[in-house]
Amino acid sequence: MLVKTFAAAVQGISATIITIEVNCSKGIQFFLVGLPDVAVRESHERIISALQESGYKFPRSRIVINMAPADIRKEGSAYDLPLAIGILAGAEMISSEKLSQYMLMGELSLDGTLKPIKGVLPIAIKAREAGFKGFILPQQNAREAAVVNKLEVYGVTNIRDVIEFIDGKKELEPTIVDTRKEFYARQLQFEYDFSEVRGQENVKRALEVAAAGGHNLLMIGPPGAGKTMIARRIPGIMPELTVEEGLELTKIYSIAGLLPAEDPLIRIRPFRSPHHTCSAQALAGGGRNPRPGEITLAHRGVLFLDEMPEFSRRSLEILRQPLEDKVIRISRVYGTYDFPADFMLCAAMNPCPCGHYPDMNRCRCTPAQVMQYLGRISQPLLDRLDLCAEVSPVDFEGLSSGRKGESTQTIRERVICAQDIQRERYKIEGIQFNGELSGAQIEKYCKMEKDARQLLKMAFQNMPFSARAYHRILKVARTIADMEATESIHRHHIAEALSYRAFDKKYWN
Repeated sequence: MLVKTFAAAVQGISATIITIEVNCSKGIQFFLVGLPDVAVRESHERIISALQESGYKFPRSRIVINMAPADIRKEGSAYDLPLAIGILAGAEMISSEKLSQYMLMGELSLDGTLKPIKGVLPIAIKAREAGFKGFILPQQNAREAAVVNKLEVYGVTNIRDVIEFIDGKKELEPTIVDTRKEFYARQLQFEYDFSEVRGQENVKRALEVAAAGGHNLLMIGPPGAGKTMIARRIPGIMPELTVEEGLELTKIYSIAGLLPAEDPLIRIRPFRSPHHTCSAQALAGGGRNPRPGEITLAHRGVLFLDEMPEFSRRSLEILRQPLEDKVIRISRVYGTYDFPADFMLCAAMNPCPCGHYPDMNRCRCTPAQVMQYLGRISQPLLDRLDLCAEVSPVDFEGLSSGRKGESTQTIRERVICAQDIQRERYKIEGIQFNGELSGAQIEKYCKMEKDARQLLKMAFQNMPFSARAYHRILKVARTIADMEATESIHRHHIAEALSYRAFDKKYWN
């Protein structure tokens, strides 16, 4: 008898329906075709043991299973459940009447229990789009899949429950999640607050400008000055995620297997801080069936590179394309995959190996060592960093005064006001923030007063700025002007934007 069950394969950040065709006839052979990997082929032994422990016998038949489409590689153990149910239905040991209505996914233990799987959310979204009535999967993944409305989600603990449900002998309770209520419940819970930062007013200002316009930021300063502490507070001053953005992030984290079972939604902007030993592939994502890397996991949030010069040159250069295109493309033999990469890059570094340059009273590095250390960051990558803030050590009086600075909430309100201005201005352009402006859009929206243009001209005559740096300066100046709610860019806006580019001449020239 020929029967069909349905599963899905995750490709990039979306899913593809996999039709599992099972044909049972006279004989004792077992064939599994359709480009399965080793983990899928090993399901034969897991299924035999799981069925025996659940009170069923593996049918003694000639079983041919095709996983279509056959040109897509099937990876992992999540196909155990649909394969097992298909085999039982093909051997007429259970009814096949309901099989066309449900998608099945789950890894089987030898005792018949179901283990959690990755990538449940994009699979559930695909199941709804394809018109399936419900989705049967491991209990641990049920809340994650139930985020998708208009789809019945059944979380089960063992294969016996699935068999009895398909056979009409048992009813299962669907898992229901109120997505919006869950999303807004704990959205503004942040572990860190800017009021805890002593001093560093210039750095806070630079962070506020960067967050308001979607700009990239570099912090330079000696060890222990507070670069990492300040960076961890950036997500708190960024606007809250929308439900759509939260679901987009949840889908990415579902594919990466980073969602906790008890909390199926991403509510706050991510802050990813990979170690400097992180490989280029771990940063960009990849694998035979590509999975998201740190760049994509930082989507809609912050990617923080601490000790930036310690990263490999190859890893750093990978950042150049996604910083411009807001997407990272991974090409493999089986296709090209696009992963979203709309993130704010925040990098921190010491000015030299010992960390005290240009304070020659404390710095013990030779000029050659300083040049070699700074040379680990290429000029094209530096041009993509809109702002640079020098982080100086806070003196004893500043640390011990006990006086708190502005809170995260206060700064966030100003950032939101500036971003609202930008969204209104660019609503017909298909962008949201100043950091996304193209060359033609810069000419249109970054109008300067005469004295502002004169100041920028003088700066270019005296500093070795590139054309890209020119555009970055104008974008930052536009953001500063928006924070003051002014229509045109004035001289002091250009002056402040230039102050954030002074590092080009001070350190790298």
